Amino acid sequence: MTVDTRPLAGKVALVAGGTRGGGRGIAVELGAAGATVYVTGRSGAGERSDLARPETIEQTAEHVTAAGGLGIAVRTDHSRPDEVQALIHQIDSEQDGQLDIVVNSVWGGDPLTDWEHPLWEQELDTGLRLLRQAVDTHIITSRYALPLLVARRSGLVVEVTDGNTARYRGSLFYDLAKSAVIRLAVAQAAELKPHGVAAVAITPGFLRSEAMLEHFGVTEANWRDGVAQDPNFAYSETPAYLGRAVAALAADPNIMAKTGRALATWGLYREYGFTDADGSQPDFAAHWARNLADQHGPLGEPL
Repeated sequence: MTVDTRPLAGKVALVAGGTRGGGRGIAVELGAAGATVYVTGRSGAGERSDLARPETIEQTAEHVTAAGGLGIAVRTDHSRPDEVQALIHQIDSEQDGQLDIVVNSVWGGDPLTDWEHPLWEQELDTGLRLLRQAVDTHIITSRYALPLLVARRSGLVVEVTDGNTARYRGSLFYDLAKSAVIRLAVAQAAELKPHGVAAVAITPGFLRSEAMLEHFGVTEANWRDGVAQDPNFAYSETPAYLGRAVAALAADPNIMAKTGRALATWGLYREYGFTDADGSQPDFAAHWARNLADQHGPLGEPL
């Protein structure tokens, strides 16, 4: 049996928030599957976001091309409708109206999240800013991108979240943001289904992003040294794992059977058989059930 190593050849994708972390992992793996990938975000070579991190959309686009696809970087602030509209116009013009995959991965909310205080002791402006950054951006992007998918009567929208259950995530505004994008997937699925377009939400497990590696003071080469600080880190996964999950979904001819669902890497690897970058198959839900459920309660049923 011949395995198609480029199942997304000829497909066009937009990864909004593809600068780093899960967004970068998704963009690169879509490229590895053969797609043309528009990589967007606020951190470009000429101007950075307020996070002031070193990663750029141009770097991600280069990784996409090196993986076998075609990466196209377009600096876009997804909180600005005019910039998103211009981006979609560019894709429409350059790709003759073709857009097959939309990934809403804009986040940037880590410095805005207050893990220490209840709602009534939090800075309201900061919390509302988090919601604008993490939810409004997804709505704005879909508002302008969806007409291209609807016109072709096919495609996939992916909402990237954290967790796929109703379990409280530990901070009110953070929880609202991550829960809201799951509901965005459900709502978009309902409206898009008559047009043959699917929409899903997806979560990684313990994501070993650039920021998380820095938090533990390690690199990808020696990441296991971080396990001494947190044993749960041993069950973490790279952004490539999330990316391969999304690429598998995008290549699934029966994707409409999953529309409206909140999915996770720890379930999808069993169905599609993909591995992480090192050949392993991390399963954070299984780790939670074995080691954390007694202390923190069950992870919960998928939404």
